[in-house]
Amino acid sequence: MKESHTLIFAETEEEPSGKARWQRQVTILFGLLTNLYGRDQLLTRAKKYNALKLMRTGQPPERLLALQRLVFEDDSLVELPQERDFPRILAEIEETLADQLARRAVEGQLEEKVALKVQEQHERYLEDIKLQILNRETTVENASTLKKYALLEKMEQVGLSVPVREALRPRHLKEVVGQAQALEALLAKIASPFPQHVILYGPPGVGKTTAARLALTEAKKRQYTPFGEGAPFVEVDGTTLRWDPREITNPLLGSVHDPIYQGARRDFAEGGVPEPKLGLVSDAHGGVLFIDEIGELDPLLQGKLLKVLEDKRVSFDSSYYDPDDPRVPKYIKRLFSAGAPADFILIGATTRDPEEINPAIRSRCAEVFFSPLTGKDIRKIVREAAERLRVRITRPAVELIAASTIEARQAVNVLADAYGLTLQQQGRRGQDKPPVIGIRQARQVLQMRRLSPLTTKASPRPEVGRAFGLGVNRFLGMVLEVEAAAFPALEPGQGKIRFNDTAGSMAKDSVFNAAAVIRRISGEEIGNYDLHVNVIGGGQVDGPSAGAVIFLALYSAIKEGALRQDVAVSGELSIQGRVKEVGGIPEKIYGARQAGMKKIILPRENRADIPLDKGGVEVVLVDTVEDILEHVWAKEDQ
Repeated sequence: MKESHTLIFAETEEEPSGKARWQRQVTILFGLLTNLYGRDQLLTRAKKYNALKLMRTGQPPERLLALQRLVFEDDSLVELPQERDFPRILAEIEETLADQLARRAVEGQLEEKVALKVQEQHERYLEDIKLQILNRETTVENASTLKKYALLEKMEQVGLSVPVREALRPRHLKEVVGQAQALEALLAKIASPFPQHVILYGPPGVGKTTAARLALTEAKKRQYTPFGEGAPFVEVDGTTLRWDPREITNPLLGSVHDPIYQGARRDFAEGGVPEPKLGLVSDAHGGVLFIDEIGELDPLLQGKLLKVLEDKRVSFDSSYYDPDDPRVPKYIKRLFSAGAPADFILIGATTRDPEEINPAIRSRCAEVFFSPLTGKDIRKIVREAAERLRVRITRPAVELIAASTIEARQAVNVLADAYGLTLQQQGRRGQDKPPVIGIRQARQVLQMRRLSPLTTKASPRPEVGRAFGLGVNRFLGMVLEVEAAAFPALEPGQGKIRFNDTAGSMAKDSVFNAAAVIRRISGEEIGNYDLHVNVIGGGQVDGPSAGAVIFLALYSAIKEGALRQDVAVSGELSIQGRVKEVGGIPEKIYGARQAGMKKIILPRENRADIPLDKGGVEVVLVDTVEDILEHVWAKEDQ
């Protein structure tokens, strides 16, 4: 025991060997107490338990009593120990001190461990604080970037005007011209407690996009629809969306930016955490996703879109994702585990025929057909657009624009160009009173746009070997002008038939069918003639509906009988002379009206396809070619 531990105790003369032994043992125990509590704390405890005076005496009993009070923490002990009790008392004191020393050693170890843990937690806490401060205060800004930001802010304060298409776009469904039936059908499917996915068919520029947007606006006003006030209308062009086989990016469905190659957020990249990016299908959640030209959408992307329509969710996956990584935020874990919601109504628009659309998408969508615009519709659109522009337009100018285009978008653009040209030509007069768009400005704009009035093909003068048929191209009806010439064959029975090389195989078959019918009803041997059949304009004619018009042209040429030039016909011709059902009746009637035809001859089997509004054109239903001849021969040839 160190000498410094016993300085407070009095020195005594050498005692007999027994007492000296007890004295040394007591002194050692006091040294242990000094090591256990320390000098100052031991003196404090001695005062507390009235042991200080007993400690300083030189007698073993008093010092042993002091030791008892300090070790057992009991100042009620007053009886001096007898020598015979010294071994027992010392043993009890030693055992108690051993417990205290052991406890102190364990407590010391625990305190060291606790201190170490506290230090670790403190250092981690400081690191988090530093990171937050760095994230908050670290900036990539400098004088150059701040200058560019200020320039952008200044640019935001400058605006020219609303684009003319926005200014002239209909704001209400009642302003959409010429599509009453289509709008009613669209509303029935969208503004419903159970809205349906829809595909809109029709020619370009007839208002499909505008109708879809306004249909959602109307649906949000009705309490029984599931669309909320903030239901989004997300518009995208299908021609711009392509499937990325590497799955690096997908604006339609969403993608995952890995932390290495695709530049995830800095804090994610440093931790190796992939970051999902939501796509348009999630942006449209709760509203409408409008895909214009959906027929042009990448086939692989169409398959992925079908999966989303079924699940109403988008799933994400990445080889970099670790669900047990504590650095992954909860929202990223949610996206990888449950996906992103994508419950929306799909409205697709296309100028393609229904047969060209993915059958799986068609099966999940209702279909609405938009009609081509008539001259009357175009005139109304031009006049209403002029009112929105607060400009006057003369009637001849309106008629010229309506005669030169069949698209609402194109007609409005022509009007907008004419408006700007009128302001330029009128100079200051445009500031004093509303400008007036006349036929001169309209004609000048049409010439600049390379547009000319649509030629009316109907004529009151009959002709030999010339007949009009009806066709459809992308929802636009048109009149086909077919002519034929018949010449005696150089050798009887060796005549030849020539038809357009651009025509399809079915149209060529119609020529031979017509030849067989001519022989059947007239007795003429077709082999005695060299026959030439031509579709004026080089149109690509395919399909069986040209059979009737080819028969008329050939029959007229062989018989040298004149045909009326204000009648158009459509129908498949059988070799027995029957006129069979064809498609595209509403569009064909539209085309005939545009060409100025007075009468249209159609198969009787198509009677259910004829629209109520025929635009003043007479529609005749027939069963055989003999019925057709009654209506197409000029009076003097009948």
